[in-house]
Amino acid sequence: MEPSNDVALDIIITNVVSVFRTRCHLNLHTIGLEGSNVIYKPEMGKVLMKLRKPRITASIWSSGKIICTGATSEEEAKLGARRLARCLQKIGFKVRFSDFKVVNVLAVCSLPFQIRLIEFTKNNRPIASYEPEIHPAASYRIKNLRSTVQVFSTGSITVTGPNVQSVASAVEQIYPLLFECQKTRS
Repeated sequence: MEPSNDVALDIIITNVVSVFRTRCHLNLHTIGLEGSNVIYKPEMGKVLMKLRKPRITASIWSSGKIICTGATSEEEAKLGARRLARCLQKIGFKVRFSDFKVVNVLAVCSLPFQIRLIEFTKNNRPIASYEPEIHPAASYRIKNLRSTVQVFSTGSITVTGPNVQSVASAVEQIYPLLFECQKTRS
């Protein structure tokens, strides 16, 4: 059986992590008192701020560095980051939106077949590793894309990479390897 080129896999992006700077010092106590949907964590030295649309959670540090998690696309991450900067401006800080960067993308994909993990790991030795006592998935690292693929025996895969393009490329690259190791239906 050959892997057919017309197989369409749905890659669902579940989380996009981005970071940006405000280029000004932020008083966390003021944000905690005057901001909406905030949780002030003085023991960690940060404030958590949540947005409803797009659904994003941001970790805000006094240095002006902000990490946003929870977006489902790169565009949504940028829109959410800009909305956070606007919220901080309304509180009274001289925020300038700068150095925006998507740092991590997490996606899931379901294959139409199950996988023999031991055979997959043996075929792709130094790159793939499988420790069933530690984790139920086999790990496959793609260095040139800076991506990691977690392969489960059910045919479900989780892909982590620096951007959406590298995640899609990782799925394209690993699909033929997984197709060789599919379980036969009995």
